[in-house]
Amino acid sequence: MHERAMDNLRFIRETMERAASFTAVSGWGEIVIGSTALLAAYLASRQSDTQRWLAIWMGEAVLSLVVSGSGMLRKARAAKLPLLSGPGRKFALSFLPPMLAGAVLTAVMFNMGLVSVLPGLWLLLYGAGVVAGGSLSVRIVPIMGLCFMVVGVAAVFCPASFGNWFMAGGFGALHIIFGIIIARRYGG
Repeated sequence: MHERAMDNLRFIRETMERAASFTAVSGWGEIVIGSTALLAAYLASRQSDTQRWLAIWMGEAVLSLVVSGSGMLRKARAAKLPLLSGPGRKFALSFLPPMLAGAVLTAVMFNMGLVSVLPGLWLLLYGAGVVAGGSLSVRIVPIMGLCFMVVGVAAVFCPASFGNWFMAGGFGALHIIFGIIIARRYGG
């Protein structure tokens, strides 16, 4: 009887884990990412060399991954939730494919000399990843992803000289705005 009860409890726990939403998105982490993106946009706008411009944005991407990951880990630990099981794993598996596609397309576009399309491409693919991963999170996260996609579409159809402005507006301002909302409504 005890063994059957334990099996039932395990089944219930696993079912609840699969149905739960991913709530470890850190609003404070988003605010830090937005702030560093504003600095990156300023530094990148002062570059005449496309390799330096790309290096600044690649450095920002790596920094944002570290900040976001540590923010999520900290928030998950505070809530005593496993980060990469159930909803967290699904979030990551939904978010990563657009990011990998962005990395491959960045190399291709850079080698072809099509650097001017990168801001729009990055914003669109990041937004797609946030929408996909965010479908397993709190409601505001996929809305944030859609906003990134809108900014990305605008960036694609505007002159290349506005690229850093779109990057500042998307990766900077949107992260800060939604970070504040997430921090206030969903506990940090």
